Amino acid sequence: MPLPTPLAVERLSKVYGEVTALSDVSFTARPGRVTGFLGPNGAGKTSTLRILLGLNAPTAGTATIAGLPYRALDRPLARVGGSLSADVFHPGRSARDHLRALALAAGIPTSRADAVLQQVGLAHAARRAVGGYSLGMRQRLGLASALLGDPDALVLDEPINGLDPDGIRWMRGLLRALADEGRTVLLSSHVLSEVQQTVDDAVVIRRGRIVFDGPLSDLEAGTAQVRVDALDRPALAAALAAAGARVEPAEQPGHGLVVAGLDAARTGEVARDAGIALTHLSDEGDGLESVFLALTADAEGSA
Repeated sequence: MPLPTPLAVERLSKVYGEVTALSDVSFTARPGRVTGFLGPNGAGKTSTLRILLGLNAPTAGTATIAGLPYRALDRPLARVGGSLSADVFHPGRSARDHLRALALAAGIPTSRADAVLQQVGLAHAARRAVGGYSLGMRQRLGLASALLGDPDALVLDEPINGLDPDGIRWMRGLLRALADEGRTVLLSSHVLSEVQQTVDDAVVIRRGRIVFDGPLSDLEAGTAQVRVDALDRPALAAALAAAGARVEPAEQPGHGLVVAGLDAARTGEVARDAGIALTHLSDEGDGLESVFLALTADAEGSA
């Protein structure tokens, strides 16, 4: 059973020469949840993850796994597995040999190599040279490397990049299953739509600073805007307001009501439960991706 292993970043800063890559970055990825670390390329995601995994030293602040920095962990690969690049494999070595070498170096039974290759769907290509792998296959191998120690937490940098639609669906299912087992999953992406159906919590970074940290549902709140109408418009407005929506008349006369704070599905449910027959229902919100793009506009910095 995985141990509770939060990943905590507190007041983290990183300066490279005259470039400030991170400034006072704080957030926590919690057990049993998938946390999306989101922002454009160059916003500071990879710098943060490298510090968390002990590959870079912070200028200020801390990054800990279950309260300890990576280098202080007794059995690090059993506490946290990381994959920060799909291009770290020797092209002439097979996936199986790569994982067996990692296992030997970490004191992990070499049988884990075959187990994780099966888990990520690469058993059929286990003895092929990695140089012949597609980007999507290398992403799967990176995940296999991260899973080698059966860790309590995972740190993955852009794990969905290069996957086809079936691969994305598979990755979502696996990460969800790992979180449901009680593991902590932290993954980065520069495209919210890639991970929107995967993450529970979102941490959005812009120019090395956190601009949002909370449940994805909080980021979604207020983005829904629905136009709706019914023959009994006043009763509909009252029912929606009682459900917590903000209701206003549409700008164009005769175009019903504009509802904010409820999506189209929930709006329809409220009307149904109130016994009100709708004559119109459409989703007209800007959408979550627009909110994300607004938060991260004009981002600059260092990856």
